Amino acid sequence: MTQSPGVPFERLLDIMHRLRGPAGCPWDREQTRTSLKPHLIEESYEVIEAIESGDPEALREELGDVLFQVVFHAEIAAERGEFTIADVVSRLADKMVSRHPHVFSGASVETSSQALAQWEAIKQREAESEGRRRSVIEGVPRALPSLVRAQRIQSKAARVRFDWPDARAAWAKVEEEVREASAALAAGDRERLRDELGDLFFSLVNVARLSALDADDVLHEAIEKFRRRFTSMEDDLIARGKSVANVPSEELERSWEAVKAQERPR
Repeated sequence: MTQSPGVPFERLLDIMHRLRGPAGCPWDREQTRTSLKPHLIEESYEVIEAIESGDPEALREELGDVLFQVVFHAEIAAERGEFTIADVVSRLADKMVSRHPHVFSGASVETSSQALAQWEAIKQREAESEGRRRSVIEGVPRALPSLVRAQRIQSKAARVRFDWPDARAAWAKVEEEVREASAALAAGDRERLRDELGDLFFSLVNVARLSALDADDVLHEAIEKFRRRFTSMEDDLIARGKSVANVPSEELERSWEAVKAQERPR
């Protein structure tokens, strides 16, 4: 029989309360919202690594660490008389019900795109009822990695049909931005180059998104490919009694090409 989450969750809350209490842990007691920020980010990235590893045990461990960060922040809020973890959970449950009327209230959607459009429409009505203006591209944190943030903002704009018709059309914009960046580089105009490179990166994200690819994943894989090839090149040179630090650039290039050739499927 599957254990109810209530009992272990209550135990976790009690542990958190004791850690922050007068007889608790000195480190836990001195933490603040600000000091915990890097830990929340780090734990979130460790969840992503666990997902990529395909290891369910690692994922279970890392999800627990993220949950602990949520509980930690809620405990600090409770100490300040702002809200409790029960308020957090109740607010979340209410929001999920209200934003899924096709599941809980008899509304009807047939595709994920329709569900997303309905979600955005509900958020817009919520903002209007609170008397505030809400942009279509609102809700994408500035602290997100730049590629992730670009793709999220583009996706939100696309929901109101502000988008390229397809990836090929978006690629034409990439080619235009390459020409403009090239001109800025040739002119030695650093500020213009900075601006044009930003446009180029943003345009490349559009191509990835419209090709059903995650731009951040694509770059991550490219980085890993470079790291793998570079370390293989180092190993090749070491095996020949040499080092990347003291061989001519021409030999580095030959070794690099040899490593690449070994990776290509026969």
